[in-house]
Amino acid sequence: MMNFTKLLAAGVVTLALSVSAGVAQDKVTYGTNWLAQAEHGGFYQAVADGTYAKYGLDVTIRQGGPQGANRSLLIGGQINFYMGGMTTAIDAVKEGIPTLTLASIFQKDPQVLLAHPDAGFKTFADLAGASKYILSKDGFISYFSWMKSAYPEFKDEKYEPYTFNPAPFIADKMAIQQGYVTSEPLEIEKQAGFKPQEFLLADNGFAPYSTTIEVMRPWYEANKDVAKRFVEATIIGWYNYLYGDNAAANALIKKDNPEMTDEQIAFGISKMKELGIVVSGDAEANGIGCMTAERWSGFYEQMKAVGLFPDGVDVTQAYTTELICQGLGKELVK
Repeated sequence: MMNFTKLLAAGVVTLALSVSAGVAQDKVTYGTNWLAQAEHGGFYQAVADGTYAKYGLDVTIRQGGPQGANRSLLIGGQINFYMGGMTTAIDAVKEGIPTLTLASIFQKDPQVLLAHPDAGFKTFADLAGASKYILSKDGFISYFSWMKSAYPEFKDEKYEPYTFNPAPFIADKMAIQQGYVTSEPLEIEKQAGFKPQEFLLADNGFAPYSTTIEVMRPWYEANKDVAKRFVEATIIGWYNYLYGDNAAANALIKKDNPEMTDEQIAFGISKMKELGIVVSGDAEANGIGCMTAERWSGFYEQMKAVGLFPDGVDVTQAYTTELICQGLGKELVK
């Protein structure tokens, strides 16, 4: 197989090469974990502006959704890449499922707890005094377990299931609600007329990687050059989406998800940049997608301490850093 990465570095491969010279592009599919949105923008950017094509790839983005099963399709060999996360990646090692995380686009998980602006909560610990905690079932099992361990004042009996309808939160001044910092705050402001307080979990001690690129290890071992090109093109796509002309990418997002609005997309992009969701921490020095062994082991130990994982899981089997942390694309920051 032709090594496109080396040719790109040498300045040989151009967007026209794969077409005019008849070079076959490798067809791959990336499955997201939700409906198309700004939080997926870099992937759509790399399709829209030809970056994937320049790297010799014909990429299909298969969006997720409420009934999505993209991770199952990854495990079943029906798609090549999946938008994963640390919890499921470590759990896969425990269960003997050979998934492998190649990169993390988000240095900070966008998960946030929201409060009314006049509720009187000043610190994250203050949120324990809320009248109710409106959280998803997954959140209750994962980060709420960490919250109770780090801040014992949080109580199980205040938990209320989140139905993805902000009305119960809006109606109760002393309630708190989960959300994505790139999404729910805007919707609440539109419905209720106030800007909620935002408490980003990643800035308060709960810090998993998020929006990862996950593959099956056997596929990766047989297709390392394809995987490398996909990771590198995605990194470039994300820099161009955040700091370049993203109009074509946003048009593709709205095509896949017709309910998405320009206002929501703009809000999502502004929050990702403001809070360093993509470019912060190790990504500032080493480029988008960077992950470290210390961060992986630290999250595992944190979650093991609250009972989410058992002792003895070899977390090093969940990821590889051989394709990332090389500073690719940093010059594109504007």
